[in-house]
Amino acid sequence: MKQLRAIRGMNDLLPADSPTWQYVESTLSELFARYGYSEIRTPLLEVTQLFSRAVGEATDIVEKEMYTFDDKSGDSVTLRPEGTAGTVRAGIQNNLLTTPQRLWYFGPMFRYERPQKGRLRQFHQFGVEVFGIEGPDIDAEILIMTARLWRQLGVADHVRLQLNSLGNSESRAAYREALVAYLEERRDQLDEDSQRRLERNPLRILDSKNTQTQELLADAPCLLDFLDQESAAHFASLRQMLDAAGIEYEINPRLVRGLDYYGKTVFEWVTDSLGAQGTVCAGGRYDGLVEQMGGKPTPAVGFGLGVERLVLLLQTLEVLPEALEQQVDAYLVAVGDVQSAALTAAEQIRDSLPWLRLQTHCGGGSFKSQMKKADKSSADFALIIGEDEAAAGQVTVKFLRADEPQQTVAVADLAAVLQG
Repeated sequence: MKQLRAIRGMNDLLPADSPTWQYVESTLSELFARYGYSEIRTPLLEVTQLFSRAVGEATDIVEKEMYTFDDKSGDSVTLRPEGTAGTVRAGIQNNLLTTPQRLWYFGPMFRYERPQKGRLRQFHQFGVEVFGIEGPDIDAEILIMTARLWRQLGVADHVRLQLNSLGNSESRAAYREALVAYLEERRDQLDEDSQRRLERNPLRILDSKNTQTQELLADAPCLLDFLDQESAAHFASLRQMLDAAGIEYEINPRLVRGLDYYGKTVFEWVTDSLGAQGTVCAGGRYDGLVEQMGGKPTPAVGFGLGVERLVLLLQTLEVLPEALEQQVDAYLVAVGDVQSAALTAAEQIRDSLPWLRLQTHCGGGSFKSQMKKADKSSADFALIIGEDEAAAGQVTVKFLRADEPQQTVAVADLAAVLQG
């Protein structure tokens, strides 16, 4: 019988990797809470129209990458390829957007694209979405918050911030016209993908990875020259706030992002430490999206952060805490016919030491084999209960990583020994 395997690009998260992911997840969720952001959880499956309307019919996501199918009722549904559209839908449906909202989410997203290092078909993303605040101060806050995240994770020297402004819809339309006129004269020099985009989504050509296309763009009109007065003032104020906060950044006039809903501020945190997969976190403003999806006009800004890529960066730079390798603090060894007493003692220990990660040996075996497993577990202590200890309500503490004499103490006194 052929062995069943996971679908390509949808990977297992194995026990050895879980501590790293838990570290990243807890670091981000705690940071967001410190800034006053609340968690929202939306379904993995939404009606297809949600994404085609929000993300844009002419985007690569909608055209090429979505997992879309008809359910048993004949309705077209899609596994979410990104988190903003679902959050906006939830905000409108549940009347959340009548007051300003600072929200965050975490979960799997799905895109059908060629799997590669740091990019999977099922990937996991943290996202932040803020609704009801239109000034540049909230743009600055989420960038300052992510800068703090990089410092906490120890990668601040390996990521850099790129900024741009897309202006309002009118200024983008004027720029689009100028860009198309420039590129039409050079159409035969464009790569095939850019030629296709020239008809439907020309601003995405600015993000082309083709070397020849990038050379053509060197003399193309600059988006920042077409900004409307309000967007220019917003961008100038944002830069002033980042300067005051000591956040370094680069202006990248070709930064456009891949989703149609962005306007005004757009940004990416990028790294040179992961080869071609350089974007770690990206986002911007999408002030028109709530109204576009049937809600009242609501300013909004947010970002997405890919966890696979962030974990890869932490591993590449070797900045993960050493303690993550240790998944248990103590290993309880039961010698002789004392399994019931050992299980009872283990529960007493967990009651008195709630911080202690204690693994109890199950399945029998000799004292020697159990001690081998205790050592292999990476625990600092072996807690040994033989027939004498069980009869006396005691436990023998053997130090596995320190040159200390073993001690036999009452279970009730164990806390003082381990904490000391």
